[in-house]
Amino acid sequence: MFEALSASLSSAINSLRGRGKLTESNMREGLESVRTALLEADVAYDVVDGFLDRVSAGAVGGKVLESLDPAQQLVGIVHKELVDLMGPVDHSLHLQAGKTTILMLCGLQGSGKTTTCAKLARRIKEQGREVMLVAADLQRPAAIEQLAVLGRQIGAEVHLPEKPAGRDDYSGTDPVAVCAAGVAKAKAKSIPVVILDTAGRLAIDEPLMKELAKIDRSVGPDQVFLVVDAMTGQDAVRSAKAFNEALELDGVIMTKLDGDARGGAALSVKSVTGVPIKFIGTGEAVEAIEEFHPERMAGRILGMGDVLTLVEEAQRKFDQDEMRRQEERLKAGEFTLEDFRKMLAQTRRLGPLGKVMGMIPGMGGMKEMLGDADLEKDMNRLFGIIDSMTPEERRNPSKVIDQSRRRRIATGAGVELHEVGDLVKQFDGMAAMMKGMAGLGMADRMRQVQRMQAELANPAARLARPKGDTGKRLTADERRKLKKQREKEARRRKRSGK
Repeated sequence: MFEALSASLSSAINSLRGRGKLTESNMREGLESVRTALLEADVAYDVVDGFLDRVSAGAVGGKVLESLDPAQQLVGIVHKELVDLMGPVDHSLHLQAGKTTILMLCGLQGSGKTTTCAKLARRIKEQGREVMLVAADLQRPAAIEQLAVLGRQIGAEVHLPEKPAGRDDYSGTDPVAVCAAGVAKAKAKSIPVVILDTAGRLAIDEPLMKELAKIDRSVGPDQVFLVVDAMTGQDAVRSAKAFNEALELDGVIMTKLDGDARGGAALSVKSVTGVPIKFIGTGEAVEAIEEFHPERMAGRILGMGDVLTLVEEAQRKFDQDEMRRQEERLKAGEFTLEDFRKMLAQTRRLGPLGKVMGMIPGMGGMKEMLGDADLEKDMNRLFGIIDSMTPEERRNPSKVIDQSRRRRIATGAGVELHEVGDLVKQFDGMAAMMKGMAGLGMADRMRQVQRMQAELANPAARLARPKGDTGKRLTADERRKLKKQREKEARRRKRSGK
């Protein structure tokens, strides 16, 4: 998400490092690169111009704050303006006790509207409220069956339209009547939330807008959300503007931000329409939906990480009973390779490792060092090594595993002999580190991981073998990157006084 934009902005800001003061001359150079980065990300021209005017006004001639260089000062200014550009956002669905709340979702075909209905319903059910889904997208017959399948998957009732007598399709069925009937059924059953999956089109047209406006007047939804595809760039912004003029939207839900979207729509939609993005879709699975936090998104774009979202996902997706058992073992001074394996398995629930690393402050450099390394494949290799050990070997690897055992484990896991040796050597330091984290909260543990990064001799080797090498020595290019990373971390610690 936003990887190209993040890299371009980081490059533009880094060009100002070493300057004693932000001046019109060096700012013009830096901001021109920022402009290029934003336009390449498909941010609207007017939005880019206004954004850069505000950044320039806040930065040019500003005195460098104590312990900050111009690049850091600019990061702070850009972060603030990005937050203002995308926010503020009210994430509440305004669900009312003792009343059936009606949520209406609309959007073009292919935006992920039907799947988003199920994602939103699942999120509401997690809060302890029942939900009814209403299949009112009669333009795409497959949408009705899709919603029925998704409803069964999340355990939500789905109100389906009836086909007219003598017909095999829904031609002639009134979507307004379908929505009204679904709402009436939900009220009769005292179901507190109804989500309407309305019809889409391949493009905005007058019949679609009239149909949606008629549903709006007929059932009076409490909230109207537009689902847009982030990968359509400025088309998503134009769609939001048109739908908002017809329906007065309460929010936007942006999908496919997990793909190779350039991200311009996310930066433009609030500024152009005045309607905030409330949620973002980050995958196909029904649980892949997040609240949209402008300050966190700005942090991700600027490579500052997003620990809060990572912690929230961990609290929601981790096995809390297993977490408590691990905590008790750590407090008792126990940490084995079996515990390490369970910890990695828990981490996998948060999504691809590349995504998780990108959300931890300071880990952006590690992602670059890993390059094209297949993190998931390398984690499987670690699992294979641990699974090939006996219980005693997992408990005391450095004391028990000798050369003959290493050969047996390497053969069983299908890995090189030195990979087993590397894991055994690293385990003692890893165990001490984990025991030191006992009693810390999730956020503090994430920060501890950040601090540890500078102390690791070879961060990339912890999960991945250096590509094109034996795994024992780093290439010259990798050594240069590692040295640069260490120097960067040393400067950061010196500035922060740590």
